[in-house]
Amino acid sequence: MPTGIYTVLLLIVANVFMTLAWYGHLKLQAMGTFTDKTPLIVVILLSWGIALVEYCLQVPANRIGFEGNGGPFNLMQLKVIQEVITLIIFILFSMIAFRMQLRWNHMVAAVLLVLAVYFVFGFK
Repeated sequence: MPTGIYTVLLLIVANVFMTLAWYGHLKLQAMGTFTDKTPLIVVILLSWGIALVEYCLQVPANRIGFEGNGGPFNLMQLKVIQEVITLIIFILFSMIAFRMQLRWNHMVAAVLLVLAVYFVFGFK
């Protein structure tokens, strides 16, 4: 598998775990698994456990994909790829888990992200 594709796939899976770590506890609270009385330390430790998986994927993805290590992407490209993936995963998560509706301003933001990718990759 080409290094660039492998990097992006690792970033996608890492960002799924990141989104679950950051926002999954809110869904668990909405479902009644956690209550207002659940100690914050329990929520933090659960999130840290999930985030550990994210880091175990994110760090190798950046190492593999970085041009300084033989990968195809420079530092700026890696960051923009990661941000675009993060927002796409977050939008999907919020639509599925919280039934949020996609609005016109979200679409404008998506277009701006595509432009960001174009500007980062389009000029050398």
